[in-house]
Amino acid sequence: MSDPTNCPKCGSENVYFDGSLWVCPDCAYEFDPAALAAEADASAIKDANGNLLADGDSVTVIKDLKVKGSSLVVKGGTKVKNIRLVPDTTDGHNISCKIDGIGAMGLKSEFVKKA
Repeated sequence: MSDPTNCPKCGSENVYFDGSLWVCPDCAYEFDPAALAAEADASAIKDANGNLLADGDSVTVIKDLKVKGSSLVVKGGTKVKNIRLVPDTTDGHNISCKIDGIGAMGLKSEFVKKA
C-alpha cells in the first residue's frame, strides 16, 4: 500500500485508506493509486521500440510511408525534428510535424523511433 500525497481530483491532502481504495473526504473521490499510474502509463505516447516520446524530440521514420492524396513518399531513415505530440486524435496520427520537402503532416508513433 503506497501513501499518496494528495487527491488526484481536487488536490486535497486529506486522504485516507479505506479497504482497498483511497478516499478524499473533501470531494468524496475514491481512487486506487496503482490503477491511476497504469492508466497514465497507457496514455503515454511511445515509439516503435517502446521509448517515451515528448514534444520537441527528434525521430527517425523506420519504413517508407506513402503520403495520402499525393504521389510523395516519406523514405525510411528520414529524420524529423521538433515533433509535437497530439494524443487525442481519432485517426491514430499522434505526432504532428514538418518534413523537409513535404511540409506539415501527421505521423503514427508506431512508424518512428526516437533519434
